[in-house]
This record gives sequence, C-alpha cells and structure tokens, in this order.
Amino acid sequence: MDTRLTTLTQWVRDLPGFDQATPRPVSGDASFRRYFRVSGDPHGTGTRTYIVMDAPPEHEDCRPFVAIAHHWRSFGIAVPDVVHEDLARGFLLLEDFGDQLMLSALTAGNADQLYGAAMDELIRIQQVGDTTDYPLPAYDIALLEREMALFPDWLLTAKLGLALGNGERALLDTTFAFLRESALAQPEVAVHRDYHSRNLLIRPGTDRPGVIDFQDAVRGPVTYDLVSLLKDCYIRWPEERISQWTEHFRVLSADAGLHKADRETFRQWLELMGMQRHLKAAGIFARLAIRDGKTGFLKDIPRTVGYLVDASSRQAALRHFHEWLTDTIVPAIEEQIGPVGTSGQ
Repeated sequence: MDTRLTTLTQWVRDLPGFDQATPRPVSGDASFRRYFRVSGDPHGTGTRTYIVMDAPPEHEDCRPFVAIAHHWRSFGIAVPDVVHEDLARGFLLLEDFGDQLMLSALTAGNADQLYGAAMDELIRIQQVGDTTDYPLPAYDIALLEREMALFPDWLLTAKLGLALGNGERALLDTTFAFLRESALAQPEVAVHRDYHSRNLLIRPGTDRPGVIDFQDAVRGPVTYDLVSLLKDCYIRWPEERISQWTEHFRVLSADAGLHKADRETFRQWLELMGMQRHLKAAGIFARLAIRDGKTGFLKDIPRTVGYLVDASSRQAALRHFHEWLTDTIVPAIEEQIGPVGTSGQ
C-alpha cells in the first residue's frame, strides 16, 4: 500500500477548494520526486488543474525549489507558481504547465523558434541575482570534480566493468583538470543546471516555455545551461545548427552584459563545458540504471558519449583522452549498450 500517496491525498483534500480531489499520476523524474495532477478551485474562480509534487523529505529538500521559484517568478521568469507548500512533509501544490514537453514537439522546422524562445528565457534566468534568504551555491571545484567522477565510477567501472589502470586514472585526472579550469574561468551567472528539452514545457497562449526542475540551481559558468540545451542528452542536432544557435546566444548574452567573449572564445568555453556536463550525465545515466533500476536512461548514454568523442576531437590538448575514448571506451559501450553516434555519422 502506498501510504505516502494516501497522506498526500488527504493533504490535498484539506486545502480549500480541493475536498474532492483525486491525485492522478503524471510522471516521476531522475530523482525520488513524483508528480500528480489534481483538479480544484482554490480561488473560487472555477475548477482548474494543478500539479502536486511529492518529494520525500528523507531524500529531497523542497526548500531550494520553493525559494528559487518565488525569487525567479518575481523577476518574470516562467516558473510555476507555488500555490501551497508543506515543507515538513515534502508536499507542494503548483501551477500546472501541462504535458507538452519541448522534446516531443521539436522538429527541424520549428527548432529555430523553440530554441530561440528557450534562449530568451535563459537570458532572463542568467540576469537574476541572489535572494538574501537563499543565495545560490557556487559551482565550485569540489562540485565540478564530484560530477566528473561519476563517469569513471558509475559508467566505466560499475556499468562497463572496466578496470582502470594508473595511466588511465592519470589521463582522466589531467582531462578533468583541463575542463575544470576552463569552467572556473568563465563569467558567473545563475545556472539552472538541467536546462534542456525535458525540463521546458510548451504552454498554450504563449511562446515562452515553462521552466521546471530548477531546484539544483547554482551560480556558475555562463555556457553551462546553453550547452545543456543545445547539446541535449535526449536529442541531437547537426553541428551547423548548434554553431548558429551558439553564436545567436553569444550576441544576446554579450548585449545583456553577461560576458565580453569573442566568437572563438565563447565556442571554446561551450565545447569544454559540454564535455564536463556529458561526463557527468553519462555517469548519472549509468547510476540511475544500476542503483535506482531506471534502465530506460541507458539508451541515452551512447548519444551523450558521442558528444564527448566529437568535442575531444577538436581539442589538441585532449588528443590522448580522445584516442583512449575512441579506442577503449566506445567499443565497450557499443558492445554492452548500443552504437555511439558522432557528428560524422
């Protein structure tokens, strides 16, 4: 019996206008959070649908989500309104942005429009300063390194069963240091940290995407969210389009006073930031499958590692890492998971 769902249902029904509400499952995500849709009339203006977030306090802390939601919304960013909250029990009643993920709507024909709107929203996010009650944590050395370590720990060792020698460990250490220094050299902005097509919702009546899953936001590199969006772990675009979108955003963000980088510098920032993110993501996908039984994420590993192959091929300083990746890691992934596509395929 799902005793937590029973408790959540009673909590919702105790709210004004929701006495008959019956939560219907919407989705889960890559965490312990669950989401349900309910109908109610809390303002006496007519019945509407709302989203209930179930975030068990022993696994998830709702306070960052609530603090960031209130703060970002006050600056006009399209995050859901927090209608009711019970932080002690981990229940939130949220504005309903619907079910139309950007990922499921994207086509070659509408990508310029949808990515353009997503980049406009990202500029708004990057310009938001900290709130006094919840300053965003720093995307510091410890966090960058902890994230990259997920790649050898969970993908290479736990999933692929590879035994890394001292030379391979040293190669990874050198590569991680190179990526870390590039990230720390970038101008800092507010970073959503998971800004991609499965966390952006297309909403009726507006071109602006609804932004969700922002509770892990930090203050960090200006290209982090952009590379999450353009080099998405769930969908891949031709290099030519990624380059066009990157330059478009570079101009937008420079005009907003967020950096002074020229085209080549900004692209280099993006390339290396993408490698850091894709190391992290590939490791997380493996961890989700092994630790949490969410094996559906395994299919995203080859695409994610494909980005690493392409990006490292363009970095003279990472030639040895690129060769090791293509000679050792890619064959193991293709044998156990599936083909690794690159821009040349």
